[in-house]
Amino acid sequence: MKKLGFGLMRLPLTNAEDPKSIDLEKLKQMTDEFLAGGFTYFDTAYMYHDFQSEIAIRKALVERYPRSAFTLTSKLPTMFLKKEEDMERIFCEQLEKCGVEYFDYYLLHSLNVSHYETAERLGGFAFLQRKKAEGRIKKLGFSYHDNAELLDRILTEHPETEVVQLQINYLDWDDQGIQSGKCYETARKHGKEIIVMEPVKGGTLARLPEQAEHLLKDYAPERSPASWAIRFAASLDGVLTVLSGMSNFEQLRDNMSYMKAFTPLKESEKMVLQKVVSAIHNAISIPCTGCNYCTVGCPQHIRIPEYFSLYNAEKRAPSKMISLQREYSNYTKNAGKASDCIACGQCERQCPQHIEIIRHLKDVAAIFESK
Repeated sequence: MKKLGFGLMRLPLTNAEDPKSIDLEKLKQMTDEFLAGGFTYFDTAYMYHDFQSEIAIRKALVERYPRSAFTLTSKLPTMFLKKEEDMERIFCEQLEKCGVEYFDYYLLHSLNVSHYETAERLGGFAFLQRKKAEGRIKKLGFSYHDNAELLDRILTEHPETEVVQLQINYLDWDDQGIQSGKCYETARKHGKEIIVMEPVKGGTLARLPEQAEHLLKDYAPERSPASWAIRFAASLDGVLTVLSGMSNFEQLRDNMSYMKAFTPLKESEKMVLQKVVSAIHNAISIPCTGCNYCTVGCPQHIRIPEYFSLYNAEKRAPSKMISLQREYSNYTKNAGKASDCIACGQCERQCPQHIEIIRHLKDVAAIFESK
């Protein structure tokens, strides 16, 4: 299997303001091109695109190709589980929405301290094992958003785990909060295959600060910034595939161009990336990837990722403040303002990046809501 997977969390939309408005015709064309290029891996989840991603991939892929032509992964949403019966109900719903009789890979979604407690209390790993025995799952595992110490504990307590989905990118490799490098090493110590998510960190590593982009272009003018990020992750031993959320043909074709005949990074390229990391850290204020996990259940309906994106843009280019202020005002017409935050902490408990969201929302309000 080629080391590029189609992540179905950031699909093309007909209305940028509505995550449900998936452009199905464009997705079908992108799916056709992806498969024609020899790529077969697709990754979805229950909550993606406001619960519409699984339906979209059924229409774009499952109903149009034989089951043997693709590999499909979905996930059991630990954040929505309240009682044991929820697992069976949601799993059956996912099979129906995706239009398949089995998943090639099925993962407990977004394990961290609290979600692991939920999985243990409800018997999540045992549930996945039963579904594998029934032939409904080919391989089982979990996606993960916490530190290496907890990961080591989970893999020790659940050796039945076959694959781990980790956030790995060159910016987070040595980050003490996300611990990409340490988590990778822990998974490999336990002999697990790895699926890489967020290799481009929600687009952060595709839209680099000017100084960082110059470093890459000076070395290889023809390569996109995203290509460096995906090749970094794919170069690691034990990586099964690297997921990329592709929302247009430009991203799809760029990714396919260098992953058809993938070549690992050279030592000289790794040295360039070390310099790039320093340049990015000097320019980015809030390391948000736009995953939107924080907005699920927000009582104030605050568009946290969009506000953080505007805040970062203002810090990089203060001269654009007027247009950014206009964007902020448009967002708040149908959503809560940053200052509406009641500090309930729901968002911070869900954030895979461990961002101090409450504090940063105050920073956003100070910039965009001041007279």
